[in-house]
Amino acid sequence: MNTNKVWLVTGASKGLGLSLVKKLLNGGYKVAATTRDVKRLTKSVGDQHAGLLAMDVDLVDDKDVAAAIDLAIRAFGKIDVVVNNAGYGQLGTVEELTDKNARENFDVNVFGTINVIRNVMPHFRRQRSGAFFNVSSIAGFLGTFPGWGIYNATKFAVAGLTEALSAEVKSFGITATIVYPGYFKTNFLLKDSLQLPRSPIAEYGEARQLEAMHEKEITGNQPGDPDRAATALIQISNSEIRPLHLFLGTDAFRMGLSKIEAVQHDMNIFETITKSTDFEKAPMAVL
Repeated sequence: MNTNKVWLVTGASKGLGLSLVKKLLNGGYKVAATTRDVKRLTKSVGDQHAGLLAMDVDLVDDKDVAAAIDLAIRAFGKIDVVVNNAGYGQLGTVEELTDKNARENFDVNVFGTINVIRNVMPHFRRQRSGAFFNVSSIAGFLGTFPGWGIYNATKFAVAGLTEALSAEVKSFGITATIVYPGYFKTNFLLKDSLQLPRSPIAEYGEARQLEAMHEKEITGNQPGDPDRAATALIQISNSEIRPLHLFLGTDAFRMGLSKIEAVQHDMNIFETITKSTDFEKAPMAVL
């Protein structure tokens, strides 16, 4: 494993981000980590922080992001791997959430990721190498979760921009991977990482039921191990072949397959109608 690589990890003070930072530092890597709580991060890392540059960064502020990346490069000389992990969950049906709710979720989950990519790319292009791991969610591949529409939309956006990014940067020797985690035992479903609608509408029974299920049944019982997810990311970063789509967790794998099967089903059933929308070809002249 190439421990000379320098990693940039956003959203590093908890969850998958924190597990990854700890695993990297323990393995001898240098890590530039962004957080909104540097004290919390350094306390969580403990005496492993010799190779850590912890930075208090507002990812929505492009200038703040640019300054942080410049600081990381000056501190470590380079960046090799970027993990865009920062984000938060926003529950509520599309009708229930305000414009402000939706835009704030997009600002952090999508535009924060874009700000990091935009400011890292000049460095990656100069060194003709680099790897992006943009953390989406299984909800960014399979969206049929009532009450998660806006959050799903942010994660679908991360997936879409990463697909385009992978094609844009391929000739530079740079890769981009969409990470689709399932349910991992982190604090994502707790109140400091998950926002609820302020004015819920009782008629949305399916959304309320799913909220209750997450609170009473899923929280604390998630099957995914964040330490093993961190190990998987490190393993893939050191591989010559990196996937565009990376599903993490057996639950994510199963839900991903169910989405693929559902799309194939609809395409097969409605194939005739789909193809009927082409311009009708003029019959060829018979000589």
